[in-house]
Amino acid sequence: MNKVKTINIALIGYGFVGKTFHAPLIQSVDGLKLAVVSSRDEEKVKRDLPDVQVVATPEEAIQHPDIDLVVIASPNATHAPLATLALNSGKHVVVDKPFTLDMQEARDLIALADEKQLLLSVFHNRRWDSDFLGVKQVIEHGRIGKVKLFESHIDRFRPEVRVRWREQNVPGSGLWFDLGPHLIDQTLQLFGLPQSVQGNIATLRDGAEINDWAHVVLNYPEHKVILHCSMLVAGGTSRFSVHGDHASVVKSRIDQQEAQLLAGVTPGSERWGEDSDDMVLFDANGEPQNIKTPKGDQRQYYINVRDALTGKMDNPVHPVEALAVMAVLEAAVKSSESGSTETLDLTAEERAQLQ
Repeated sequence: MNKVKTINIALIGYGFVGKTFHAPLIQSVDGLKLAVVSSRDEEKVKRDLPDVQVVATPEEAIQHPDIDLVVIASPNATHAPLATLALNSGKHVVVDKPFTLDMQEARDLIALADEKQLLLSVFHNRRWDSDFLGVKQVIEHGRIGKVKLFESHIDRFRPEVRVRWREQNVPGSGLWFDLGPHLIDQTLQLFGLPQSVQGNIATLRDGAEINDWAHVVLNYPEHKVILHCSMLVAGGTSRFSVHGDHASVVKSRIDQQEAQLLAGVTPGSERWGEDSDDMVLFDANGEPQNIKTPKGDQRQYYINVRDALTGKMDNPVHPVEALAVMAVLEAAVKSSESGSTETLDLTAEERAQLQ
């Protein structure tokens, strides 16, 4: 893999994800330079990023001679073709989640990156969320004993269907492909691959074209994981509820970095990543004890990408890890459609890489 110093980045797409997450996180990391943005709305980009070159097409951004790393934050159906073009153009690649539309596209990209000896990474940024880091810490310190039930929710209240590609019946749309990758990746980081998956995915809002509710159970030898997301929850649920054979821990509110980014908080500033919502530990008698939630810091993803490209560390999110997320996504969809319990469509070699 080629080593670079200042890493020049082209960002493909300046919609919600590119504008809210990728651009500010990239700009907050020393050694990274956001040099080019591909967008059809130059005025919108220039209001936020006056010094960045704006080009009209992804192809122009990818083939720009000064670019080292291409970040793909465009609609899900474009991930695989744009990543393929970037790798074939000799560029390192970061792809927003979900990695691709299906596992075959993911496998083809992994093989191409290996052939070209280029970094291919997937933006699973919620590994660095305060809520996840806090619950992970409680589990790893043994404060609840052996985990028996792990429940992870990302619930929202958006009863009105909006006019945007994520809510239209197009490839890669729907709530499960939007929020499912976050829920799955965090779970795999804690527990590894499940034995099987049971999915129930539905469309509940009036006028909705694509799924807006999902309830998925991951079966492990000694515990269960429930992953849940909905667009019709006004309140009353917790982000995490984890029950062990000694105690339970509950984290009510979601990490605040997205809200901070929307409010204009600069990543890395004094307030960045703060979470005032304590976790609550319930002992064997049901007595509550507050535990301070650690700070989150999604900048760490791009710090680690920089360090991987300068030879200081490994890829922070190896594409085979994102392939495992795709395997759970697909298994849940198949299970929901068939009513059966599904296993993961991963080869023995892929499973070995995930050990």
